[in-house]
Amino acid sequence: MLFRQLEYLTALAREQHFARAAVACHVSQPALSAGIRKLEAELQVPIVRRGHRFEGFTPEGERVLRWAHRLLAERDALTADVGALRDGHSGELRIGVLPGAAAAVAHVTAGFAARHPRVRISVHGMSAAEIERGLGEFGLDCGVLRTGGRAGRGRRTVPLFRDRYVLLAAEDGPFAAAAEVGWADLAHVPLYRFTHAADADGKLPGAAAPAPPRAAPVETDSLPVLCTHVRAGGGCAVLPHGWLCGAPPPGLRVLPLVDPEVRVEVGLVAPARRAAAPLLADLFAYARRARLQERLDRVLPAPATAGREAAGG
Repeated sequence: MLFRQLEYLTALAREQHFARAAVACHVSQPALSAGIRKLEAELQVPIVRRGHRFEGFTPEGERVLRWAHRLLAERDALTADVGALRDGHSGELRIGVLPGAAAAVAHVTAGFAARHPRVRISVHGMSAAEIERGLGEFGLDCGVLRTGGRAGRGRRTVPLFRDRYVLLAAEDGPFAAAAEVGWADLAHVPLYRFTHAADADGKLPGAAAPAPPRAAPVETDSLPVLCTHVRAGGGCAVLPHGWLCGAPPPGLRVLPLVDPEVRVEVGLVAPARRAAAPLLADLFAYARRARLQERLDRVLPAPATAGREAAGG
């Protein structure tokens, strides 16, 4: 069994097409097909369903594919580990990040990259399901997820910050004199919908408030577009505070949302076995010292209302 054959297999799983997989591996299509057939002969099981085109993997092939991801990941970890002993840290870290946490997490990745200039860091905005799949298939080294303060079985987690939902409003808008806003108050203003602010079911957490927010007149996944509408359109928007890990844009205010104040633990997560690798271990140690919560709280202190927090996971 050769690593090259395993690379052919994982490329086929990723591309779902023999010709595209061959291009990704920089070989001809017959060479890729021959390599996978040799792997099938060596393991004495059919791996690929073949017809006029690629039709997926057999049950045996799905299991072989999981091992292929694992073995290639271990090979990469071995290369990085030995390279670190020789030259210092080098290699690549692939990180999947929830879009709502990307701005805050940049304070970790930027600082870590400055300390280790020979390490290439690729950060991908992804849904929670995509991050989970990437961790399971070894397509990601680690992820930034809502953890609820729990490490999870077979995982290592470093808490990064407790995110909360905030209101983005114009300085001269309906909440110009407010220090904080209750969820029920949103029933009386146009509310622009930021798609990355919703929970997995597409709802805002404040939907359980006595008077749920009104239907959004505008919906967008672009933060600049959202800010422009809030500044010029007379409405407001709800978003995770992690999106604004700095001063709000000119003409806008960021206000705590209370009754309830919803907080969500966000952490850096990796399979425990991989988290022990030197490069990931150093990233986790650096993330632990980053004090992201302090950065967020300097921009938006805790609301004046005491005793109304509702922790979420």
